[in-house]
Amino acid sequence: MPRNTLLRQLLEERHLTTYTAFEVQFSRTAKNLAKQADDPRLASVAVSSRQFDRWMSGELKQLPRPDTCRILEELLGRTARDLFASPSTYPPSAPEPLSADVPPSSQPGPTAPADDPTDVVARARQLVSGNVDQTTLSLLASRIEAITERYEKDGPDGLWGQTKSLHSMAHTLLAGQQPPSARRELFRVTARAGGLLGYMAVNTGAFPLAEAYCAEALELSRAIGDLDTELWACGTQSFAAYYAGHYDEASTRATAAVDRAPNHPQAIRLLVNGRARALGKLGERAQAERAIGRALELSDRHDVAPGLTSCISFSPYGRARTLANALTARVALQDTGHVLRDAENLDDLVEKSGSAWSRSLVRLDVATAMLQQRAPDVEHAMSLGQQAITLASPLPISSVRQRSRDLYERAAPWRSRPAVREYGEQLRAWGRQLPPAEAG
Repeated sequence: MPRNTLLRQLLEERHLTTYTAFEVQFSRTAKNLAKQADDPRLASVAVSSRQFDRWMSGELKQLPRPDTCRILEELLGRTARDLFASPSTYPPSAPEPLSADVPPSSQPGPTAPADDPTDVVARARQLVSGNVDQTTLSLLASRIEAITERYEKDGPDGLWGQTKSLHSMAHTLLAGQQPPSARRELFRVTARAGGLLGYMAVNTGAFPLAEAYCAEALELSRAIGDLDTELWACGTQSFAAYYAGHYDEASTRATAAVDRAPNHPQAIRLLVNGRARALGKLGERAQAERAIGRALELSDRHDVAPGLTSCISFSPYGRARTLANALTARVALQDTGHVLRDAENLDDLVEKSGSAWSRSLVRLDVATAMLQQRAPDVEHAMSLGQQAITLASPLPISSVRQRSRDLYERAAPWRSRPAVREYGEQLRAWGRQLPPAEAG
């Protein structure tokens, strides 16, 4: 059984019982102390997770190194010797008794308030203090940004653990106390971390988990009136429904969110990724084209980036990203001429984007369109399909898997051709390499 210490008690009171939460606060204190003491060496002092676990269990034979003790004392306001002793060894000082020699008043008067003025000020200071400061909030926000920037290079497998750790740390901090402005920002970070986990879950085919994380992101963003994150989470719910094959639901969810804020920059993604693609699958040509047109109008109004923005970004869709989604909608509508023209116009931006997924998905869309022509170019289509699988193999996601299989099914009339057989063999070999969740 862990031995209780004053250190453990104080960390529990401050909701710093996980290594991640403690490490952020310890590091911040070390850097601040290094500046105050003009001793840069202190900023590099760190505590390992193993050492932290020993502290929490009370397994300490001697005090930590002097620099570590110095930072702990600054962080927790007690000497290192006190911190690693039992709380009962150093009880809080008892309040001084009131003097019994105060003479009674000769004249009756109003009763003096019992409050101590210093207590009033102390309570106010406690309310506006908390377990997170602006440096920590900025660090958390920068980690969200870094994950979105690296996502298309590292994929969900490479970033899931880091994002989950960030999400857990934000929850741990929320269990403590913050002033309103800091708490609002912490809600926003927690909502976005959960939203990222939801998006990653879609990309690995874990749709129930995606729904849960998106629902959390919606709850938190609505609680603080963060419309940007709320609409992004709605878009991810629609995205999940689309890849689960629930096209009516994908369209309905996207439409409801657009109705909430028709002119918001996030409506671009909702219209083209959520509504237009689902309507294309449902064969609703006129409605799909209206959704695409409206998305492009909003792109002009908000002067969005011209290039292919990251698929997971919280920023508004760039114009090339919108056009790539429109391409997918028009493939479903078998608007072959339009698809091939748009793909040619997009080619330069897509190839320079650095996104292997985007290059793969556009190839699959073009390959499908080539099979839809009056004179199908089967060999070229299968060649593009093979390129798409090769591009996506290092970081497989559900969208590429689904469209790769769709292409093979569409090539069924030509299964006797060598090009189709080769593509089918490559597709099956790729499926055997995937873990069960990815292969499903």
